[in-house]
Amino acid sequence: MIDFSRRSLLIALTSVVLAGPALAVFPEKPIRMIVPYPAGGLTDILARSIANAMTSSSGQSVIVDNRGGANGAIGTLAASKATPDGYTILVSNTDTHAINPAIYKHLAYDPVKDFEPVSLFARVPFALVVGSSRPEITDFKGIVAAAKAKPGSLTFASWGNGSTSHLGMELVSREVGLQLSHIPFSGQAPGIQAVQGGHVDAMILQPGGADSAARGGKAKVLAVTSDKRLAIMPNTPTLRELGINLVLGNWFAIHAPKGTPPEVVRKLHQLTEEALRDPKVVETFLAQAATPESSQPEQLGSFVLSEQKRWGSVARAMNVSLD
Repeated sequence: MIDFSRRSLLIALTSVVLAGPALAVFPEKPIRMIVPYPAGGLTDILARSIANAMTSSSGQSVIVDNRGGANGAIGTLAASKATPDGYTILVSNTDTHAINPAIYKHLAYDPVKDFEPVSLFARVPFALVVGSSRPEITDFKGIVAAAKAKPGSLTFASWGNGSTSHLGMELVSREVGLQLSHIPFSGQAPGIQAVQGGHVDAMILQPGGADSAARGGKAKVLAVTSDKRLAIMPNTPTLRELGINLVLGNWFAIHAPKGTPPEVVRKLHQLTEEALRDPKVVETFLAQAATPESSQPEQLGSFVLSEQKRWGSVARAMNVSLD
């Protein structure tokens, strides 16, 4: 006769045996990675490198699903509504999880309540470029002089109202005392194309895109917002070198829908960390001036809350509010 304690032990051991293989095989089918921005921008470039590495290490395809619009809110909402089984994940960033809660009066998702944090995976500074419409501007002093000569006449692009690209330029303008006119676009790629085409004067964007635009001869990089000069553009000064005490940038992370099992979150975290060690990912990140950086899920959760406070105060100071 089996007593109660032995019966409990057998049940527990049986549960472990049954559960072990189930956890070990995740993922058993392709994973959908929602990127809440159009193809071609930095979020998409970094996400695809991570997705390819995850595919190699997991044995299952990680398929990028671009759902751009509303400063990342459309794709982020779609991810929040997905089945919480680990087979839909979100590439989140400063815009989707720190800025949108502050600028949208009726945001349809909650970055904290609707998601499980998985891991941070990159940080990227910005670069300030001026396009072919202003050939007389050759350095940062030149853009300051041009903007002050005719306040409001110099235009700048961003990848959306309230985005880091928008608020970043507004912060720089406020520090220097400039009045610029903002023209939002649906993503980084159309924004920089407008700058290169001479339709918009300037833009703050990711260094990789800025460097590519400059190599084409239709844009000049005037400054970077990192704490030190970047390897991909060593001759470009930082804002600090120019007397502006600002260090700005974007961060990128993986989130899963709320309710995703803890063991699945751990596996996704493991896949993310493995991806950051992949040589091809390292190469892609280097070309984009992106710094690989992972975090534990709970660390990412706390980080998001701190970033909401930081960028929320910026949005309120700039009086940026969207319906």
